Amino acid sequence: MASAQPGKFLSAEERRRQRELEEARKAGLAPAELDEEGKEINPHIPAFMASAPWYLNSDQPSLKHQKNWKDKVTDEMRWYDRGAKVFQANKYRKGACENCGSMGHKTRDCMERPRTKGAKWTNKNIAADEKVEDFELRTFDAKRDRWNGYNSEDWVKQAERFDKVEALRAEIRRKELLEAKLAGTEGRADGEDGEEAEEEEEQVEKVLGQDEAKIDETEDQGFAKVEKRVRTAGGGSTGSVRNLRIREDTAKYLLNLDVNSAYYDPKSRSMREDPNPEKDPSQKTFYGDNFVRQSGEVGGFKDLNVFAITTHERGQDVHMQAMPSQAELSFQQFKQRKKALEGSAKEDILARYGNAAEKPSDEVLALQATEAYVEYDAAGRVIRGQEVKAKSRYEEDVHINNHTSVWGSWWHDGQWGYACCHSTVKQSYCVGAAGRDAATDAAEQLAANMEKKQAEDEEKRKASKLVGHKPGADVWGEAAEEQQLDQQKVLEALRRQEEREREVERDDRKRGYNSLAGQDVDVTPEEMEAYRLKKSRGADDPLAFIDKAKGQQQGEGGYGYV
Repeated sequence: MASAQPGKFLSAEERRRQRELEEARKAGLAPAELDEEGKEINPHIPAFMASAPWYLNSDQPSLKHQKNWKDKVTDEMRWYDRGAKVFQANKYRKGACENCGSMGHKTRDCMERPRTKGAKWTNKNIAADEKVEDFELRTFDAKRDRWNGYNSEDWVKQAERFDKVEALRAEIRRKELLEAKLAGTEGRADGEDGEEAEEEEEQVEKVLGQDEAKIDETEDQGFAKVEKRVRTAGGGSTGSVRNLRIREDTAKYLLNLDVNSAYYDPKSRSMREDPNPEKDPSQKTFYGDNFVRQSGEVGGFKDLNVFAITTHERGQDVHMQAMPSQAELSFQQFKQRKKALEGSAKEDILARYGNAAEKPSDEVLALQATEAYVEYDAAGRVIRGQEVKAKSRYEEDVHINNHTSVWGSWWHDGQWGYACCHSTVKQSYCVGAAGRDAATDAAEQLAANMEKKQAEDEEKRKASKLVGHKPGADVWGEAAEEQQLDQQKVLEALRRQEEREREVERDDRKRGYNSLAGQDVDVTPEEMEAYRLKKSRGADDPLAFIDKAKGQQQGEGGYGYV
């Protein structure tokens, strides 16, 4: 039905012939129908697809109405023309670069060397304008193509440079070996035979064939060529390979073949435990993969958790799980404050005690380096030269408050003062000679008062009733052997002692009020003697306890010990 025209009336005979033609085309007996461009139309296309709509007014068979007329987004297959110049000006133009005079960029983007005077002021050596092109990348792939604009010819130049560097390296190495060989040949004696010469040639050949591993690390090893003798897997011929790595390490699962040793997980290729824990750590190269658990940011995360717990215990609303951002911010602020405090503490210490690592100031160096000649003796005294006077810790030649001498110029009774007024109060006002007289009178008055006090104490001692008594062992209950006691006083003391004992035996309600006010509390030797005579010594009698025990046993009928 590709040849059917819409809106055209066909008779029954024309329809029959059209169907026969279509069947012949489908069977391949008749040639296919051609469109406007001379292309064959597939006879198997259904009529509803091959028939053009009536509004297209298509009189010839065609499939253009099935074409997708929407333009596809395509990108240009070209890139910036790097380094291209378009116009060479002879004088500076407004809006151009002030450094080179080009219109393609601004002054801050200029890539030329900064001139002493730019092209704006000299009007000389105006640079040509760069070719400015604008490419719009519209497709998704073009915007993300990292190789867009890459020119493979640039790598050819780089490879040529590598080859030149390698050739120069080989040439320099060859010259060094030849010079070493010639130096060894000239240094030999004439009587030496040719065997030593052959040995030297062999050594030179070995040096020429040495590995890259023996090259000094300071050299650029990227361009060196390494030749290795490699045998193929099938046992065939040997050959050379470039930059082959020699693997001398051992797989972690082969370090310990014991089945009960550390477990190796083949899926994750990990062995968490140490396969050889009994070996010396200095002889092991693998300690297990568990070290990864303590590497990276694990330490910082632990510190953050400790900080959150500590601050929460101290009353602050910080929680690691509930508010992680706040906890992180608080921790960062805490570290900054701690660092600032440590820095301030360090500065304070350096400001107070100084820094021995710093270079001495010019003043200190000037004091250390002097041309004055000074000679000392064995004791450290100055023999020749100017003797340096010891400086006082007080300000010198500074007189304040009407003083004519400095503080510390006078010393009296363990106190410093002013020599002008004999004042021992620092920063006091000076009264001159009146102050010295007042200080002398005060000292004399103090001495007189002390003498008067001593005389009064002596009179009191003589008037006391303990005159002639020597305090000693009698205070603790032992009388002196040569002591003379007044018998009348002893009897009076005994009478008073008995009265006190009777008062003690009375009822507490009948006991009177005892007051020591107005009474003489000093104990006389006679009173001490009466106390000893009336003192009960029942606790010191060894037989008193036996008599007491016998009395208790008789009262209990002999059952006291049952």
